[in-house]
Order: sequence, then C-alpha cells, then structure tokens
Amino acid sequence: MVNVASIPQRSVFRYPGGKTWFVPYLRQWLDTKTPPSEFIEPFAGGGIVGLTVAFEGMADHVVLVEKDEQVAAVWMTILSDDAPWLAERIESFDLSAHSVESVLAETSASQRELAFQTILRNRVNRGGILAPGAGKVKLGENGKGLASRWYPRTLSKRIRDMARVRDRITFIHGDGLEITARFAANDRACFFFDPPYTAGGKRAGARLYNYPDIDHEALFKLGQGLAGDFLMTYEHSPDVLALAAHHRLVTQPIAMKNTHHARMTELLIGRDLNWLNAGSD
Repeated sequence: MVNVASIPQRSVFRYPGGKTWFVPYLRQWLDTKTPPSEFIEPFAGGGIVGLTVAFEGMADHVVLVEKDEQVAAVWMTILSDDAPWLAERIESFDLSAHSVESVLAETSASQRELAFQTILRNRVNRGGILAPGAGKVKLGENGKGLASRWYPRTLSKRIRDMARVRDRITFIHGDGLEITARFAANDRACFFFDPPYTAGGKRAGARLYNYPDIDHEALFKLGQGLAGDFLMTYEHSPDVLALAAHHRLVTQPIAMKNTHHARMTELLIGRDLNWLNAGSD
C-alpha cells in the first residue's frame, strides 16, 4: 500500500478522491514507454497526476482539462502572469471566521479573485468539497478549526513552483470527453482518466462535485478506440467491472487508504497491465 506521505505534494487543492496514491503506479507505467508527446488528464481536478508528469519530465507536454469553472479559474490563474498575485494574496490573507465569510460571499469580479475564493473554499470546507451545501471545518486538525488546512506559505510555494513549469502545461477549460476526442488519433499521447465515480447510478459524486454526471459507457468506448495508451481509475464495483469486460479492458484492484485512513480498493483499468508485475519475480 502506497505511503502517500512519501509523494511530493504539488497541488493547491484538497480534493475528494485525490490521486496521490496513484503516483508510484504512474511512474512505473510511463517508465515502460518512450516519453509521450502529450500526457492528457481529461478530468484534472486537483491535477496531481499531470503535475507529477510535468515536474518530473515524464512527457514532452501535459494537457490538463477541467469543466468546473471554479477549479478552472485556479488553473488558469496559476498558469498565467497572475500567479505571483495569487501567491501573495494567500500569504497576506488574515484568516478568521469573519474574513472567510466575507470572501466567500463575494461575487468574484475577475478570474484571479475567483481563483483565490476557490482555494479558500476548498481549504475551509470539510473534505475540500466545492459542491453546494458543503459544510465548513469545525474542530479541524489539532483543534485549529478553519485554519487547520490553511497553510499559506506552503500554498504560495506550490503556486510559484507550478508557475515555473507552466511552459510544460496547457490548461483547457472544457469537457473531458470532447478534448480526449481531439487527441484520439495521436499514437504518442497517453491519457489518465479519473472521472467522477457515478457509474451504475451511484450518486456519491453528486455531493462532491459540481459536474458529477458523465457518460461512462462513452468514456470506455472512447478509451478503447484511442491510438495512444491510457489508464483509468474507478470505484471497485460490479458495474465498472462489467463495463471493462464489455470493452475488453483489463482491471486490477489496487489497495489504498481514503482520507479517513480506511482501507479500500480502487480499480486500475487499461489495455495491458502486465507492467504492474514487471521486475517482481
């Protein structure tokens, strides 16, 4: 089981279903390949996978895609000339219950202000949930309440670090399936799919994300037809196993821990997972 504390933390987000645990598998997978011309993460969210590829030079270029306008504002700001402003805004913010409520009640007039508001909301809401109705942290870590997940110096450093590699990353505010189709014929592209977990009518994703609905059948069909290679991570469920079998894809349960440190498994899905056992003999 992966010790996520050993993985470099690149993202500014605390994200439901974050994929830090996947990073060692990502490295193992891409180590078997010629570096891709494009590494595409169509459901980027917190973007830890694409960021790792960019920072560690595992592909010529990284494309991050996100539909949520709040999350998109963060990425577009960090990868623009406004990154220093955002870093300084976080460092100088005097966090209190009153200041948090004041910022979150604003109608953001600019992209960079929406980015700051989104990072703040992500950090003070329980579990980092951005969807409507999410509650705020109360007791928090070590009784620090709202401030328990607010690390201004750390967040500022991550933003400045990302800004330094922004020439390796393209961000697209759009639909993950549509953007995937644009790169479908590129046999030197690699894709990582981590869609909202709503297959089989499950609604857990509806309380976690602003855009939980996705055509899972269409995603599997699209993946099956890609010229380049791909991996998916999904909930371990009969519906997902059936989808994978129908599209002649291979699955492997992966042990992990969720944000509450409970042991669970997720499914790793691809055309060929033999690389998982390479070198284990």
